[in-house]
Amino acid sequence: MRFEAAITPYLRPTTGVGAMMQEVTLSLVPAIVVYFFFFGFGILFNIVLCIVACVAFEALALMLRKQPVASTLGDFSVILTAVLLALALPTYLPIYVTLIACAAAVLLAKHAYGGIGYNPFNPAMVGYAFVLISFPIEMSSWLPPSLGDIDYVRPSVWERLHYVFTGGWPDSLTLDAVTRATPLDMVRNGMANSEMFAEIRINPIFGDFGGYGWEWLGNFLAVAGFWLLYRGIIRWHIPVAVLAGMLLPATVATMTTSGALPGPGFHLFSGATILAAFFIATDPVSAATSPRGRLIYGFGIGLIAWCIRSFGGYPDGFAFAVLLMNAAVPLIDRFTAPRIMGHER
Repeated sequence: MRFEAAITPYLRPTTGVGAMMQEVTLSLVPAIVVYFFFFGFGILFNIVLCIVACVAFEALALMLRKQPVASTLGDFSVILTAVLLALALPTYLPIYVTLIACAAAVLLAKHAYGGIGYNPFNPAMVGYAFVLISFPIEMSSWLPPSLGDIDYVRPSVWERLHYVFTGGWPDSLTLDAVTRATPLDMVRNGMANSEMFAEIRINPIFGDFGGYGWEWLGNFLAVAGFWLLYRGIIRWHIPVAVLAGMLLPATVATMTTSGALPGPGFHLFSGATILAAFFIATDPVSAATSPRGRLIYGFGIGLIAWCIRSFGGYPDGFAFAVLLMNAAVPLIDRFTAPRIMGHER
């Protein structure tokens, strides 16, 4: 009688990297619809451009490294990186800035270290931080929401595409006429002028808690994050720790400064707080691995981001906070590794 000998693994996983990446990407669709509703079609153009560019750079890197192209692209990790990068970038960017961000994310942050599973830094945040430092003016050009009592120049589709592909507006428009400072920018500039937060948020671009439109985007990102928690794709440690690291010092600061600094509600529904907590900091490759390590890692991200928002030179600091804590992950894992049964601590 002949017996077939199977090789490991004997228990096959019920899901794979590709399926998980697809589900995370699809969970972002409602938030993308909200983004389109409040800020226009620029986000859709950003997503398409980032996906095409990131896939092209991924294929190029795989061919140069003599790795299989089709099977590696099938894990959808580069698609998720592209979508997260598109959500982080302003919707008004010259095309060369977006391409540089995609190249930095895929070639520098991912394949320079050996590809998926080996990158110590979050690829989307590397791409964003690279262009944020290199092109500060272009990266500060954000479109205000298109609803509410906010009056601003609304360029046509042709005028928008003209700026994206040429880096300049037609003679009848300027960048300052089209874009506006974000709520985080207004708070940073107002605090620099010794204004109280209550005075700053009189501007109609503010909503109930954060920025008008941005807080709705945060709500839908939170719903998507809770869905990923329910599905077991991410664990609770990092999102809870990131939010605690951001909101606890914000609560203490607003209580001790008599309202001079923004409260936790503003920090929660402004900028990249919810996106970072559920979708960026939870990257399984670049995040800490042990339960205690995840709590330290997430809390550090939230705390550093709050410090940059409150005292730094950038209105939002999540990209730098994530990358700094990525660098600390080996040390965190070393000192928080659980004890192995049969071994001394």
